[in-house]
Amino acid sequence: MKVSVLNIKGEATGRTVELPEGVFGVEPHEHSVWLDVKRYLNAQRQGTHKSKERSEISGSTRKLHKQKGTGGSRKGDINSPVFRGGGRVFGPRPRNYDIDVNAKVRRLARRSALSAKASAGSIIVVEDFNFEAPKTSAFTQFLSAIKAADRKPLTVLGEYNENLYLSCRNIAKAAIAPAQDLNTYQIMNAGVIVITESAIQKIEEFCA
Repeated sequence: MKVSVLNIKGEATGRTVELPEGVFGVEPHEHSVWLDVKRYLNAQRQGTHKSKERSEISGSTRKLHKQKGTGGSRKGDINSPVFRGGGRVFGPRPRNYDIDVNAKVRRLARRSALSAKASAGSIIVVEDFNFEAPKTSAFTQFLSAIKAADRKPLTVLGEYNENLYLSCRNIAKAAIAPAQDLNTYQIMNAGVIVITESAIQKIEEFCA
């Protein structure tokens, strides 16, 4: 698949690049994508939720009244779950939500996600660029020039760039990532993928 290369001003450079068919032209495997997105979202959960059970409540363990003869129901201590302030039955406990997904499945999921974006025409290739200093307005102008500002853009770089990262991080709904850190959730969550020329080979190596 050939894609025109744009410059930072959104103008065509007259050059094209060939997107690897093995990464951008495969038949999307939806279940792999679902598994990898689920793995990523599960990993974001802290799992620190906790409620106190009956044995952990601070209160008297005295039986409230005798078992029989009162005409009322049987009651234990004030920490019983049936009373306000009592313990919770089968409450949440701290746990790890991580799930394992094979490396081959994760790579297939990334290829499937990238291929889906490519078939939808949501891939933009730009020349490698850099800023002398972090500047959010400059990055906003860049996204507007390539007509990606209102399309929830994800910019993929060949390698981490501090100035570009700091320039992008304060823009609503825009994201930036080096090719080696690209994951399926980021790809599917983006409206358009903006890829620098140097990132294409890195993506191929990372997803192959």
